[in-house]
Amino acid sequence: MERTASNTIMKEGTAKAPGFDFSAPSLDEFRKKGYTVLPGFCDVHVHFREPGFSYKETIRSGSMAAAAGGYTDVCTMPNLDPVPDCVENIRRQLDIIEKTAVIRVHPYASITVGRAGMSVVDMEALSKYAVAFSDDGSGVQADGIMEAAMTEAAGLGAIIAAHCEDNSLLDGGYIHAGEYAVLKNHKGISSESEWRQIERDLGLVAKTGCAYHVCHISTKESVELIRRAKKSGLDVTCETAPHYLLLDDMDLREDGRFKMNPPLRSGRDRQELLEGVADGTIDMIATDHAPHSREEKSKGLKGSAFGIVGLETAFPLLYTELVKNRIISLDRLVYMMSEAPRKRFGIPAQNDASVWDLGCEYKIDPGRFLSLGRSTPFAGMTVSGRCVMTVCGGRVVYEDGKIHTEDR
Repeated sequence: MERTASNTIMKEGTAKAPGFDFSAPSLDEFRKKGYTVLPGFCDVHVHFREPGFSYKETIRSGSMAAAAGGYTDVCTMPNLDPVPDCVENIRRQLDIIEKTAVIRVHPYASITVGRAGMSVVDMEALSKYAVAFSDDGSGVQADGIMEAAMTEAAGLGAIIAAHCEDNSLLDGGYIHAGEYAVLKNHKGISSESEWRQIERDLGLVAKTGCAYHVCHISTKESVELIRRAKKSGLDVTCETAPHYLLLDDMDLREDGRFKMNPPLRSGRDRQELLEGVADGTIDMIATDHAPHSREEKSKGLKGSAFGIVGLETAFPLLYTELVKNRIISLDRLVYMMSEAPRKRFGIPAQNDASVWDLGCEYKIDPGRFLSLGRSTPFAGMTVSGRCVMTVCGGRVVYEDGKIHTEDR
């Protein structure tokens, strides 16, 4: 994928997450060999599919993929069966995490019962177990329900993490309503379906004082709305995903591995997202790792399930395309992948690190993924940066392509 470097001005963050002794002699040995030691990454938006859909991914396989990508903490979304909408259901998920995860996994609870958008969950009871609240996979359609949820969350000091999508504006679309959709006669999803609900939610944040986080933004209007909200003093953060920064709708192919929700938007949207990354409007980068079976992703743009995998490719892709092209600095990238999400969601680093061979070039090969998912639009792309080791809680969990679990 050929990209021209942007004129975006680099904004520095810090590459050091709290809680890790970067002078440890064992890590100095890696530095002497020319490797780069970075913090353990934190992804606040992943789908591990268990319980309920373990044929797509399990907590074990997903956490293994995360470790291979340099992650030591991830937050799992609630579109599961059963939905984590009560203490019993979220404790079932936590039990699987305790028994099988190779890194730290923090579950979201849903905002509404059954993720049906009709009634708010018992947030007070769930807040003891959940990192935040989200109905990810669908937007909360009713204004009154979202206001009630935000009011409750504000009283608890909890975060609402919103998948923003106005169902009344979807019109059966499955890719961006842009140039490619017109050329290939596909039904498009309008940008307004995303930013209109963000606009509604920001009004409710102003009313309730809720801590609000916007998931996977993809449009230029979303960037501007969040920029203005921050300037007005609202407690709002947001994320975008690597694919929205590196691809646009004219990169689409007639292949399910290019289908995700939100969809890849226009080149102008992509550029505005890059500007938002550089000026701090966009706080963090999350993968929205969303594995599906081979069959579910084999039905083209129209028929395939929404979602791609990303944990094992996120840092190499962003380092190659953004850092090496001087669009942002390495410090800024690491800040967005580690310190910013930890600070917002209260997830401390605990003696974590990831070790990288930044000079190693290779082609992305989904057949080598530890995730059960294989669908990525970046298959075959040449990237720089291979994860050599991941240390979670002072324990080596990944090294040279292998997971270490013997000391669990």
